[in-house]
Amino acid sequence: MGFDLHTARMIQANEANWNARTPIHVASDFYSVTTRDPADWFADYEWTDLGDLHNRDLAHLQCHIGSETLAFAHRGARVTGLDLSGASIEAAKAIAAARNLDIDYVQSDVYTAVDALGHNRFDVVYTGKGSICFLPDLTPWADQVAALLKPGGFLYLVEFHPLLHSLGRVPDAETSLILKHDYLAGRGPAREDGTYTYTDGPTVPSSPEYFEWCHGIGEVVTALIGAGLRIDLLRESEEIPWQRWASMENTRGVWHRLPREAPRTPLLYAIRATKS
Repeated sequence: MGFDLHTARMIQANEANWNARTPIHVASDFYSVTTRDPADWFADYEWTDLGDLHNRDLAHLQCHIGSETLAFAHRGARVTGLDLSGASIEAAKAIAAARNLDIDYVQSDVYTAVDALGHNRFDVVYTGKGSICFLPDLTPWADQVAALLKPGGFLYLVEFHPLLHSLGRVPDAETSLILKHDYLAGRGPAREDGTYTYTDGPTVPSSPEYFEWCHGIGEVVTALIGAGLRIDLLRESEEIPWQRWASMENTRGVWHRLPREAPRTPLLYAIRATKS
């Protein structure tokens, strides 16, 4: 997509890091790929917003090992998963095969998704929950999404709220949070040490360095509108599908929220945007 050499190298570092993470994730209790119901990763409102998926063509961008992708196949969609990491794609294929699910998985950078998957092909494009932070520029991403969709098709993005990234724990105060990190873009990428990944398991054996970019909700919405999509829905939710901080309360399954006495704070958001 014409990124400068420095940005291209950061994307390559992210690809290498995800390749190195993948075996750890497949073996982790966090994902429990052989036993966990894929629907556990979804809020109830997601199925309401997505509607009936039976016989619909659905693309899951940045699908990683396909832990969520499986749920769409269970609901009768014709599913294609796409991810930058070759190791993730191979793992996703094996996991789907073990569950006797017919899912087409393709390795590709999301910025070349149209070349990999085709124009005007999908009724639904789904992405999120820790995906767009790995994208340096949302304008070409939104253009790719729009080109993948059939007329009348829609993007459904469910992503961690930028406020979740911004909050951090007050030292020596387990239940108190303060603003510690950027909500908005503007300072460039953050270099992260991924020696330990977000799941249980051993250290990442190689390529631990990775890079993330901040994207505020306004930036996301503007990119989608600029690509010609109509924003139909914007939700904010106080629950996320893992325990980010020890003080968080379990609500159901893998889902958690801040303690009830804490300020009600959005930690996840969802956008549905339709192609005319």
